[in-house]
Amino acid sequence: MSRRLQVLLDEREYKEIQRAARTQKVTVAEWVRQALRAARRQQPKSDHRKKLDVIHAAIRHSFPSGDVSSMLGEIERGYLGHDAR
Repeated sequence: MSRRLQVLLDEREYKEIQRAARTQKVTVAEWVRQALRAARRQQPKSDHRKKLDVIHAAIRHSFPSGDVSSMLGEIERGYLGHDAR
């Protein structure tokens, strides 16, 4: 389903867009659609502040942890389906 979007521009700005569209051999409407798509692609997919808040919350905690080599060994043994200590 297509939706109509109305944007008001001053004459000078419209003429600049019209020239740009003509240069690319597209209509003004197509030029605007392409410009909006490009602007959307440049937007981050998610808010980086939210990710940083989650990381900051996680590092405030102190959880017990084992030696990295031991933990990796346990993981490997788990993949193999047996406990070969």
